[in-house]
Amino acid sequence: MIHKFKALIFLSLITVSLSISAAELKIGYVQVDKILKEAPQTAESGKKLEKEFSPRSLELDKIQKKIRALETAIDKEGVVLSATERRTKEREITSLKTEFRRKQLELREDINLRKNEELSSLQDRINEAVRTVSIAEKFDLVVYGGVAYASKKIDITDKVLSHLGKK
Repeated sequence: MIHKFKALIFLSLITVSLSISAAELKIGYVQVDKILKEAPQTAESGKKLEKEFSPRSLELDKIQKKIRALETAIDKEGVVLSATERRTKEREITSLKTEFRRKQLELREDINLRKNEELSSLQDRINEAVRTVSIAEKFDLVVYGGVAYASKKIDITDKVLSHLGKK
């Protein structure tokens, strides 16, 4: 009970002290979602990933076209094909579909992994840009998200985007 009372007094003192010095604080706010959409590094990252994974995506397209061609061939030549030839083509289609699904799943997993790596790198750059702008502008506190309301005058998102554009 005494510990709770001491904790309550301590919190009250902190609250009073913060409210007294709050008038002197310079506070800023950053819209992370806007930065992630508009930062030049985001577009660069997207192009980089597209270039990295386009050969595998093209390979999947080729497999899918081959599957369609075989299915079309079976439909057109179905009456003329012997049972053995038909089974052979159907097995080939089944095998190609299995290969396609496996490669497609691997590609998705690899893309997600790389996107997370790129996002982590971008977040580090954003954090550094926020720190740089905050120090240069002499902010005492800058918050990212979870804010119910922030006025335009404390929103430093455009300054951070400008800083990211310089790199």
